[in-house]
Amino acid sequence: MSILGSRLNGCYWLDLCSGSGVMGCEALQRGARGVVAIEKNPACARICTKNLQTVAESLKPKPRIRVVRKNVVSWLRQCRTKQPFNIVYFDPPYKSDLYSQVAVHLSHGCWLDQDALLVCEHSSSKSPELNKDWVVMDQRKYGASSLLMLSPRAHFRSGDTDSMPPQTGLRASQELNLRQCRTVGVRS
Repeated sequence: MSILGSRLNGCYWLDLCSGSGVMGCEALQRGARGVVAIEKNPACARICTKNLQTVAESLKPKPRIRVVRKNVVSWLRQCRTKQPFNIVYFDPPYKSDLYSQVAVHLSHGCWLDQDALLVCEHSSSKSPELNKDWVVMDQRKYGASSLLMLSPRAHFRSGDTDSMPPQTGLRASQELNLRQCRTVGVRS
């Protein structure tokens, strides 16, 4: 979460394959304005709802939360959202074939804000295979798990010589570290 820094304050967070909702809870505690969590397992969805509600009740102003008990790909096909998301956290079962399907629906749908970031958690032994609609912004390795941070390629100007978006203003300078691709290994 510290990697995401200033992006969290006021963001709309989409938590795909949310499990217990711990990442959404952390986003709320760090200033997210709203969290939508998608989880198909009924027991996990109930726990996620309870966890997000508990955290949201302790915050002022109270953030918006919503938990949807549905298959993530089916839900993304609907493409119904009033508020595009700034950060999408995606943590499916590592051996699932969901990475490429979800990436396609996110990049071709209505889900993402213009400066959106997709954070994929995956096994360190195998990086997800994604289509060319995404630009790698950062990668981190934490033992058996890794994070891959991506931005939609459509948000980059064609004809540029590198994959960096134009860097202007205070927000761009604050995000410079996130936008530089690097791999960092952390021992657990």
